[in-house]
Amino acid sequence: MHFSGTLDIAAPRERVWEFLIDPNKVGSCGPGVQSIESVDADHFNMKAKVGVGFISATFQVRCEFIERTDRERARISARGNAPGSAVDAVGQMSLRDNKTGGTIMDWEATVNISGTLASVGARLIEGTANKLIGQTFSCIKTKLEA
Repeated sequence: MHFSGTLDIAAPRERVWEFLIDPNKVGSCGPGVQSIESVDADHFNMKAKVGVGFISATFQVRCEFIERTDRERARISARGNAPGSAVDAVGQMSLRDNKTGGTIMDWEATVNISGTLASVGARLIEGTANKLIGQTFSCIKTKLEA
């Protein structure tokens, strides 16, 4: 599955960047995120519970920043497992200034889910993912614009 979008945030780019590369800050906006453990500047682990339809799974996810250009662009990979399911994802974001002193974030992610969770069907998974993405970005925007 592929997801993408643009978010206009009424906050300066440096503040947005610092928030988005801090796993604890951005993780606090992830629905279902139960814990985050920073390993080093480029690696962190998280535990997250995800429910799709009648199936729920708690994933142990290993995340890694695979590319970073300060205040401009970042790419991250994530690999996770739950009993009977697995997820692999790559996401990236790029930041640019808007005309009012805020920041525009362009983002995209490719996510592959396999196992029991994938058996509920792509449409249901995609709908749930879009809902979770919307909640995450709404939280990020709210926290950064406060």
